[in-house]
Amino acid sequence: MFTACAALVVITAGALVTSNDAGLSVPDWPTSFGYLVKVPHFVGGIRYEWSHRMVAGTLVSLTLAIAIWTLLVERRRWLRWLAVARSAPSSHRPFWRTYSFVLPAAGVSTAHATVAQTFFCIAVAIALFTGRKWVHEQPHVEFDPRRPSLFTLTLLSIFVLYVQLILGGMFRHHGMSWWPHVLNAVIVSFVLAWTAVRALSVYSQMEAVRRPAILMLSLLITQLCLGFTAFLTRVAWGRDAVQPELPMVVATVAHVAVGALLLATTVILSIQVWRHVRWHLKSVFRGATGCFGA
Repeated sequence: MFTACAALVVITAGALVTSNDAGLSVPDWPTSFGYLVKVPHFVGGIRYEWSHRMVAGTLVSLTLAIAIWTLLVERRRWLRWLAVARSAPSSHRPFWRTYSFVLPAAGVSTAHATVAQTFFCIAVAIALFTGRKWVHEQPHVEFDPRRPSLFTLTLLSIFVLYVQLILGGMFRHHGMSWWPHVLNAVIVSFVLAWTAVRALSVYSQMEAVRRPAILMLSLLITQLCLGFTAFLTRVAWGRDAVQPELPMVVATVAHVAVGALLLATTVILSIQVWRHVRWHLKSVFRGATGCFGA
């Protein structure tokens, strides 16, 4: 759980870098202006970029230590592999630094943010899997005869959230206009509301499903409000701003952080539905094709 919280701090620090237009303020890596730890001029965008590096470096060390510990003490083989898989995205920084000079900056930065949020989701999932309740609880299982199944809806929710994450990253890094991100927000709202209402109306007595569904719906409403505020401060009011203004920075950073929480909560809901709700595999594929209009 501590690693998951640290990952959220890193995502927030990264959002501060982007919102303050401080990306690549420190040109060299892994050193900073030739120094391994300190920087000669801790001003402007340098303090955001350098602080993001330090927090991320701490997270990498913590992740690798936990991965080694999990390999030594964890009996569940699949969880050991998941811990190893989590350590891979934590050390991806050198690749983005290299590719930033040969690939479009918007695409590289968006990929960097997407991998970071994927790491956060994996960290939250591992915290769930290693919790005492997950290990000792005997799951109560119910059958889901509906189409699309609730599990299909949770997978679809994760998919549209990833699309929204990519579109938002491309917009923030000046790779595309704002309207695809806003248009997809309507789709995200519909799919997540559908998923939450289905979970709460059919499985309200199942705490493992009810709690993440309520949290997902609450975070969705919060995210829509933050998204509207970020749009006003960045597009409507801050379009001609010479430098990012404080309301723009606060709204954007909060929007990114809550978005990460929303994605992780949706992943947890999907895992809990997978554990507590049974469905026919054919219904999952039929439901998915039906959702996409096939």
